[in-house]
Amino acid sequence: MEENINIISSASIPEREEIIVDFARWLETASQEALVYGERRFAALSANMAEAIRVNADELARDPPETAERVLQQACAMISQFKAAYPHRVLSRSVH
Repeated sequence: MEENINIISSASIPEREEIIVDFARWLETASQEALVYGERRFAALSANMAEAIRVNADELARDPPETAERVLQQACAMISQFKAAYPHRVLSRSVH
Protein backbone atom coordinates (compact mmCIF):
# COMPACT_ATOMS: atom_id res chain seq x y z
CA MET A 1 0.00 0.00 0.00
CA GLU A 2 2.65 2.49 0.98
CA GLU A 3 4.57 1.96 -2.25
CA ASN A 4 1.44 3.07 -4.13
CA ILE A 5 1.46 6.31 -2.16
CA ASN A 6 5.09 6.91 -3.11
CA ILE A 7 4.51 6.45 -6.85
CA ILE A 8 1.35 8.55 -7.04
CA SER A 9 3.28 11.75 -7.73
CA SER A 10 4.86 10.26 -10.86
CA ALA A 11 1.71 8.48 -12.08
CA SER A 12 -0.61 9.73 -14.80
CA ILE A 13 -4.13 10.88 -13.93
CA PRO A 14 -5.80 7.56 -14.91
CA GLU A 15 -3.17 5.62 -12.92
CA ARG A 16 -3.71 7.90 -9.92
CA GLU A 17 -7.44 7.34 -10.09
CA GLU A 18 -6.91 3.57 -10.20
CA ILE A 19 -4.63 3.71 -7.14
CA ILE A 20 -7.15 5.85 -5.28
CA VAL A 21 -10.00 3.43 -6.08
CA ASP A 22 -7.80 0.53 -4.92
CA PHE A 23 -7.47 2.22 -1.54
CA ALA A 24 -11.24 2.60 -1.39
CA ARG A 25 -11.58 -1.14 -2.03
CA TRP A 26 -9.07 -1.94 0.71
CA LEU A 27 -11.00 0.24 3.14
CA GLU A 28 -14.24 -1.50 2.18
CA THR A 29 -12.61 -4.88 2.81
CA ALA A 30 -11.37 -3.68 6.20
CA SER A 31 -14.89 -2.44 6.96
CA GLN A 32 -16.39 -5.84 6.19
CA GLU A 33 -13.77 -7.60 8.30
CA ALA A 34 -14.42 -5.17 11.16
CA LEU A 35 -18.08 -6.15 11.13
CA VAL A 36 -17.08 -9.79 11.53
CA TYR A 37 -15.00 -8.84 14.59
CA GLY A 38 -17.86 -6.76 16.00
CA GLU A 39 -16.16 -3.40 15.48
CA ARG A 40 -19.16 -1.46 14.22
CA ARG A 41 -17.65 1.98 14.71
CA PHE A 42 -14.52 1.18 12.74
CA ALA A 43 -16.63 -0.53 10.08
CA ALA A 44 -18.82 2.54 9.68
CA LEU A 45 -15.88 4.94 9.68
CA SER A 46 -13.87 3.00 7.11
CA ALA A 47 -16.93 2.40 4.91
CA ASN A 48 -17.71 6.12 4.94
CA MET A 49 -14.11 7.01 4.16
CA ALA A 50 -14.06 4.46 1.33
CA GLU A 51 -17.23 5.94 -0.13
CA ALA A 52 -15.87 9.49 0.10
CA ILE A 53 -12.64 8.44 -1.58
CA ARG A 54 -14.47 6.56 -4.33
CA VAL A 55 -16.89 9.44 -5.02
CA ASN A 56 -14.04 11.96 -5.19
CA ALA A 57 -11.48 9.73 -6.92
CA ASP A 58 -11.65 11.72 -10.16
CA GLU A 59 -11.07 15.03 -8.39
CA LEU A 60 -8.30 13.61 -6.21
CA ALA A 61 -6.56 12.24 -9.29
CA ARG A 62 -6.67 15.64 -11.00
CA ASP A 63 -5.69 17.68 -7.94
CA PRO A 64 -2.03 18.14 -7.00
CA PRO A 65 -0.52 14.77 -6.00
CA GLU A 66 0.15 15.99 -2.46
CA THR A 67 -3.59 16.12 -1.78
CA ALA A 68 -4.12 12.52 -2.83
CA GLU A 69 -1.02 11.44 -0.89
CA ARG A 70 -2.45 12.92 2.34
CA VAL A 71 -5.80 11.22 1.88
CA LEU A 72 -4.18 7.88 1.04
CA GLN A 73 -1.83 8.14 4.02
CA GLN A 74 -4.84 8.58 6.30
CA ALA A 75 -6.54 5.56 4.69
CA CYS A 76 -3.35 3.53 5.05
CA ALA A 77 -3.08 4.51 8.72
CA MET A 78 -6.65 3.35 9.37
CA ILE A 79 -6.04 0.01 7.67
CA SER A 80 -2.74 -0.43 9.52
CA GLN A 81 -4.37 0.27 12.88
CA PHE A 82 -7.04 -2.31 12.19
CA LYS A 83 -4.49 -4.89 11.05
CA ALA A 84 -2.46 -4.26 14.20
CA ALA A 85 -5.50 -4.83 16.40
CA TYR A 86 -6.66 -7.89 14.43
CA PRO A 87 -3.61 -9.47 12.78
CA HIS A 88 -5.40 -12.63 11.65
CA ARG A 89 -7.10 -12.48 8.28
CA VAL A 90 -10.80 -13.27 8.10
CA LEU A 91 -11.43 -16.39 6.04
CA SER A 92 -15.22 -16.27 6.14
CA ARG A 93 -17.44 -13.24 6.53
CA SER A 94 -20.50 -15.13 7.73
CA VAL A 95 -22.16 -13.36 10.61
CA HIS A 96 -24.78 -15.25 12.60
